[in-house]
Amino acid sequence: MSQEKRVAGSLPRATSSLPQPAIGLREAIALIVGIVVGAGIFKAPSMVAAMTGNPVWMFGAWLLGGLISLAGALCYAELATAYAHTGGDYHFLRRAYGRSVAFLFAWARFSVITTGSIALLAFVFGDYMNAIWPLGGVGTLSGSTLYALLAILVLSAINMRSTRSGTFTQTWLTAFEVGGLLVIVGAAIYLAGRGIDPATVSTSGGSDGPPGAAGFGMAMVFVLLTYGGWNEAAYISAELKNGRRDMVKALVWSIIIITVLYLMVTWAYWRGLGIEGMAQSQAMAADVFGIAFGPAAGAAISLMVAVAALTSMNATMIVGARTNHALGQDWHGLAALARWDGERDAPLNALRVQSAAALLLVLVGAWTGAGFRAMVEFTAPVFWLFFLLVGISLFVLRVREPQHERPFRVPLYPLLPLLFCMMCAYMLWSSLSYVYSQRLGGLNAAWIGVAVLAIGMVLLLLMLARHARREHGAM
Repeated sequence: MSQEKRVAGSLPRATSSLPQPAIGLREAIALIVGIVVGAGIFKAPSMVAAMTGNPVWMFGAWLLGGLISLAGALCYAELATAYAHTGGDYHFLRRAYGRSVAFLFAWARFSVITTGSIALLAFVFGDYMNAIWPLGGVGTLSGSTLYALLAILVLSAINMRSTRSGTFTQTWLTAFEVGGLLVIVGAAIYLAGRGIDPATVSTSGGSDGPPGAAGFGMAMVFVLLTYGGWNEAAYISAELKNGRRDMVKALVWSIIIITVLYLMVTWAYWRGLGIEGMAQSQAMAADVFGIAFGPAAGAAISLMVAVAALTSMNATMIVGARTNHALGQDWHGLAALARWDGERDAPLNALRVQSAAALLLVLVGAWTGAGFRAMVEFTAPVFWLFFLLVGISLFVLRVREPQHERPFRVPLYPLLPLLFCMMCAYMLWSSLSYVYSQRLGGLNAAWIGVAVLAIGMVLLLLMLARHARREHGAM
């Protein structure tokens, strides 16, 4: 019996440091679908329509996005079943490149990628909820900010109660979210039943020819961003019941559901507004509802967006805390983050720290306004850099650990992993090109990502120095 098992076996259940299988296949699918299908589906199809200019190419872009995501999901299925761990990407990077690279990823994820996403989603929820039910501000805090803070506090409390309560909430939120999107599809079907066809009557059908390579490429950037998030399934790999069998099912079925849902919603927008109407619309869902049921339907759309933001927030909280838990296992100075409450099957300290950081970012965002949102968006190259490294790690680990058991092997190796890595490299280049052309506070926005990694390097050096002193003192 290993020392880790002996220690875990000697502790009471409530203080066990080992996560237990507590998440079923249905909850895993709800988690993945919920984290992917966010507020982006209410906005991205408009930009994709403008950049493709043709229904065939527009639908082709969304289908291609699903196929590329499926290729990536199959790569992750191999990694997650072979190296099941609450650290997910962090654990893959650590095995492939060492603790330092993994630490930088964990820092970027904690400081911006995860907590920044939670804060931004909280603002989206606050903005739309305040439009439905205005809330008076308190001091310098607006009603939208109060809603954002309340959402983080409530969801954090639910997830700290237990993993079961968090995934139960996620299942119902995802059901409401998907149901709302299907209502949009129903509105388009209702228009078709009445013989109203804005797609061919009120607007032209768009261009006849294919879009240019640059236009289609930029359309794919927005498509893939809207599909983003399925990789977060890796963070629940150690907690998934029948993990080696159900991880593959969860990833594949989630991508299929998301792809079908995106195609259906895009069809509804196109059927209601036409390709040019989509490109010109600032609120496609509201416009489709307005045509079908009148202007009063706007409140329903606001509620749908608010629920979508809340759904992605909850899912991000669940998976985000797992990285901090894994980080605490590797670094003695952060050991408090590694505490796993066995009674609740949750990393309580990691959840507390994540919640506090997200609340702080909301307050910073309320103070800086749009600048905060831009700052988070400008760190996209950091995300795609590490995402690319995870894709490459599949090759590295196959070469370095050829004897390691792999319950699932990605089909068509090495073609599918290469396709996934090429997609990540393209997204990295595209995000770098976009960020380099932007400015924030008079500075080139590219420095935002550099600053995040630089601060991480300083923290890494401090942690290594602390570790060296501890090792020297033990001698």
